[in-house]
Amino acid sequence: MKVVISVDMEGVCGVASWVQVSPPEFGGLVNPAEYQSARERMTLEAAAAAHGALAAGATDVLVNDSHDTMRNLIPELLPDTVRFTSGNDKPLSMVQGVQETGVGALLFVGYHARAGTMHAPLAHTWNGFIRNVRVNGVDTGEYGLNALLAGHYGVPVVFASGDDIAMREISAELGHQVLTVAVKEGLSSFAAVHLHPREAQRRIREGAEQAVRAAAHAQPYTTHWPATCELSFDHQARADQCERVPGVSRVNPTTVSWESPNAFHLFQTFRMLARVAEVRLNA
Repeated sequence: MKVVISVDMEGVCGVASWVQVSPPEFGGLVNPAEYQSARERMTLEAAAAAHGALAAGATDVLVNDSHDTMRNLIPELLPDTVRFTSGNDKPLSMVQGVQETGVGALLFVGYHARAGTMHAPLAHTWNGFIRNVRVNGVDTGEYGLNALLAGHYGVPVVFASGDDIAMREISAELGHQVLTVAVKEGLSSFAAVHLHPREAQRRIREGAEQAVRAAAHAQPYTTHWPATCELSFDHQARADQCERVPGVSRVNPTTVSWESPNAFHLFQTFRMLARVAEVRLNA
């Protein structure tokens, strides 16, 4: 069985500030030493999940760099037998690889809570200006969008690690078939109590192994199709731009809506609207 690991950075042990997760391209936000430490821990947590999957019998493991520029992983710290992806223009973005033949499980590592979640470190959805995503009346985050897209290809989510609040959100939406490992306890948007990194990695490895062993009994995540989708922003100007896209309608000053026949359409429409909404507010 093939396994895909989607690894983000905000949910990684030891991370609680945007400074830590900002690649060098962002200039003023970045602290090179803190970012380097965060990407090392990100890679080691992905490696721990990969070791667990391999111990459970996975025949192929693909680690998908899913944070920001998606050029954060340090390949030399990964197990020798895995493949990895890099670059942020991947067709399936954070879950690139689930479309491959033979993939039987998707694992989330370093995941965070959705935008607007209280006390959750670095909670957001996709970028800094999306305030909410709702699918058939269910508020969701990156984890839900990614799980739906994986489900489109028949791949279930079986494992997730990150902060404790994100893990509760994932369990509530995706169900208890997803084995979750909390590597930190959220105190606020920019504070957390963390496990020691080696302990976090140990728990991730053990959890991933257990989850992959049980993957044959897991069901892909889905919803009712066609699905009604809503996207809310921090400013009405962003909704102004999205309203001009054919098939998209205005719900209220900051929210737009559309209907999707399947998860692939939903995900790609979401990505397109997120890009369309990147308008200067001081124009």
